[in-house]
Amino acid sequence: MLVARSAALFVVAALFEIGGAWLVWQGVREHRGWLWIGAGVLALGAYGFVATLQPDANFGRILAAYGGVFVAGSLAWGMVADGYRPDRWDVAGALICLAGMAVIMYAPRGS
Repeated sequence: MLVARSAALFVVAALFEIGGAWLVWQGVREHRGWLWIGAGVLALGAYGFVATLQPDANFGRILAAYGGVFVAGSLAWGMVADGYRPDRWDVAGALICLAGMAVIMYAPRGS
């Protein structure tokens, strides 16, 4: 159950971070304005908070593992929000990142 909770927190964190960055991007690059930018900044702050809810107490491990989720989540966000179509190398890279994330977070460790 701890792994499922941790994985769910990574997904929520990804939604906040990637969504926040996308909102800022839209506000600045697509000239949608300060409201979009402000919403993005709030979402990015929420990402930082959600990351603290992980059961592991090691900041470096959490952020390193989250990197794999961020890579895969960014590609998925691009597909949904912007119509981006990843090629096989994008998919292969994302899977490698997720495998690395799983090793970092969930490999058995001695006490």
